[in-house]
Amino acid sequence: MATKKPFVLRLDEKMMKALEKWSADEFRSTNGQLEWIIREALKKAGRLPKINPESPSNPNT
Repeated sequence: MATKKPFVLRLDEKMMKALEKWSADEFRSTNGQLEWIIREALKKAGRLPKINPESPSNPNT
């Protein structure tokens, strides 16, 4: 599994509450929801690095 780099994120209280609600609606943790949002944005922008399907760090295996 790929290592994850921790970092601090500051959000407006209303934005955080909306994110927590969205996360709960999708049955994800808040962190998992943020990862999903960022991954989808990177895919849409064509900036998501290509993953080697044979690599042990591929999250889809």
